Amino acid sequence: MEKKLKIGLIGLGTVGQGVVKVLAKYDDIEIVSVAVKNISKKRDVEVKHLTTSVFEIVNNPEIDIVVEVAGGENVFEALKTAINNKKHIVTANKELLAKHGSELFDLARKNKVVILYEAAVAGGIPIIFPIKSSLRANEFSAVAGILNGTTNYILTKMDEDNIGYDECLKRAQELGYAETDPTGDVEGFDAMYKIAILSNIVFNKRIDINKIYREGITKITSLDMKLADEFGYKIKLIAQAKKMQDKNNESALDIRVHPMLVSKKRALSDIKNATNAVMLKGFPVDEVMFVGPGAGEFPTASSVVGDILAIKTEIHKNDDILPMSVCHHSKFANQINIENTVNCYYLRIKAINTPGTIGKIGLACGKYNINLSCILQKGVNEDGSATIIVITEECLERDINLMIKSIEETSEIKVLNRIRVM
Repeated sequence: MEKKLKIGLIGLGTVGQGVVKVLAKYDDIEIVSVAVKNISKKRDVEVKHLTTSVFEIVNNPEIDIVVEVAGGENVFEALKTAINNKKHIVTANKELLAKHGSELFDLARKNKVVILYEAAVAGGIPIIFPIKSSLRANEFSAVAGILNGTTNYILTKMDEDNIGYDECLKRAQELGYAETDPTGDVEGFDAMYKIAILSNIVFNKRIDINKIYREGITKITSLDMKLADEFGYKIKLIAQAKKMQDKNNESALDIRVHPMLVSKKRALSDIKNATNAVMLKGFPVDEVMFVGPGAGEFPTASSVVGDILAIKTEIHKNDDILPMSVCHHSKFANQINIENTVNCYYLRIKAINTPGTIGKIGLACGKYNINLSCILQKGVNEDGSATIIVITEECLERDINLMIKSIEETSEIKVLNRIRVM
C-alpha cells in the first residue's frame, strides 16, 4: 500500500479551509496538524489536530510538506526551520517570498527540498508553472497585469456606477473583497509583492522590492474615470516589469505598480471586478494573457493543492524532485528609477479661467521637451475655475515632474491628478 502523504498546515482562514475541503477527497493525503491563532474559533471544517504553535508543525518528523497559507512575515523563521528539517514547502505568501525569497530558495536548494508557490501570484490562475515549462523557450521582454482583485473591483464600480472611491471601498469591504484596513491592497503593496515574484521568474533575476515604484488608487476620482472613458481608456492598477536600457546603456528592469490609463483596444482594459490577468510578451510567443479568479477560497486552494499534488508525484522517488522549480539564479537585477522612465501622461488640471492659461501650459511643456497628444478645456466649474485635460506623448518622468512644478509656481494652475498611460 502506498504511503500516505502527510501535510502540516499553517493557517485556517478562508484559503486554509478551502485547502482542507479540497484535500478531503484524497484518501492518500492526510492533514496531520494545523497551526492557528485561535483554537476555539468556529470554522466550517474539522481537522484532526489544532495547535497554536507553528514550530510544532515544522518540527514534526511525521510531516512531509508544510503548507503555509497564513500570510505575513511572521512565519519566516518557522519556514526556515521546516526547510532545515528537509520538509517541502507549499505557500501562498507573496509578502514573504517578495521580501525573503532569496534566503528561503537558497536554503531549499541546500537542503534538496522545493518551495512551490503557484497561489502566491494570481490565486487560481496557473502562471508560474506555464512560464517555467510551456513558455520556457521564450526570452521575455515584458510582464504586466492586474494582480489585485480588490482594487480592480473598486475601479470597476467607480467606472460603471459613477460613484466615488470611498463608497466603492465600503462596498468592497461589505462583500469581503477588502480588509478593514485596506492599505495593502489600495496602496499597491499586494500587487508590488506579486510583480516582484513574477519578475524574478520571468527575467531570472532577484528583485529588490525597495526599488520598485509603488502608487495606489486612492487619488483616482469618478471624474478621472469618466474623462478617461471619453478619451477611449479605462483606469486600472497595473503592475508591470519590462526590459530597457539605463542611462549608461546597460540592461535594466523597469518594475513598478501604479494606476494607468489602458486603451479600450487592449484586452487588459476589459478585465472587470475581482478578476486578475497576467500578460507576457516574449519571443517567439509574442503576447499571451492568462485571465481568471485572483483570490478566494477555492480558486486559491486549487493552486495550493495543485502544488501539493506536484510534489506528491515525485516525493520519495529521488533526492532532487521537480528540478524546474529550483531557483538557480543569484544576481540582483539592475532596477531603473522611475525618474528615468519614459511614459505618456494624463493630467487633470484646475486653473483660473482666464485668457492665456492653456498657452502657459503649452509653453511649459515646450520648455521641457514634452509634446502634447491632446489638450482640452472641459467647461467652467461652479467656482469659476476651468478643468483642463492634457494627454502627452512619450516623455521622461523627470521632465513631466519639472513641467508640473513649473506650472504650479503660481496659484493660478494646479495639477490635481497625474496618471501614466499604458
